[in-house]
Amino acid sequence: MEENLLSSVHSTVFKESETLDGKCIKIEGYDFNQGVNYSKLLKSMLSTGFQASNLGDAIQVVNNMLGWRLADEEITEDCSDEERELAYRESVRCKLFLGFTSNLVSSGVRDTIRYLVQHHMVDVLVTTAGGIEEDLIKCLAPTYKGDFSLPGAQLRSKGLNRIGNLLVPNDNYCKFEDWIIPIFDQMLKEQIEENFTWTPSKLIARLGKEINNESSYLYWAYKNDIPVFCPGLTDGSLGGHAILSFLPQPWSNC
Repeated sequence: MEENLLSSVHSTVFKESETLDGKCIKIEGYDFNQGVNYSKLLKSMLSTGFQASNLGDAIQVVNNMLGWRLADEEITEDCSDEERELAYRESVRCKLFLGFTSNLVSSGVRDTIRYLVQHHMVDVLVTTAGGIEEDLIKCLAPTYKGDFSLPGAQLRSKGLNRIGNLLVPNDNYCKFEDWIIPIFDQMLKEQIEENFTWTPSKLIARLGKEINNESSYLYWAYKNDIPVFCPGLTDGSLGGHAILSFLPQPWSNC
């Protein structure tokens, strides 16, 4: 019985390995002896392992989206004559939606978003009310680096607000209110006199136009005619300012 047990343990511990060659990516990192080649460095994330491989997977998905053309797909029976033409099929690309929350705009990631919008590398933006407000506020006054452990009560006594480890003075929000109220007053006038219906996307485009600041992703979205969707636009200080200024009629959903 003891022999059988030892044999069983031996066969389990020293079980012959299934071959992984050709089935899995070999783990190896980037060799900096090659110098810093950003394209190769990012590509190496895929084979680095742990969280780096998740980043590598994301990079690969993005590259697939950027590289995809309708010509990559087979022509089906229900394709129109235009959809069968090679030139047309090579011109049809992915429509890229970029979604993000307000904390990314509060942080320096805002500049990456601005770059993508400025150079028309995305087609549609989807964000929260804070994602709109923070972009505009940062055009009027800066956000500062603080610490995650700073106590809220102490900051409040100094007229400061904490977003994670970021600090925003109360004055920034006052400047935002002073800037936006006259714009809302003008929009109300246009709504009444021209029977114009404001939707969140139209309002956001107008704010991008009015801010007229190249550090703003909303400015570039307006300039490049990239729609910004924010169904919950009134769920923030924008909603409070809007209610105080106008909106005698219900909002649309898009």
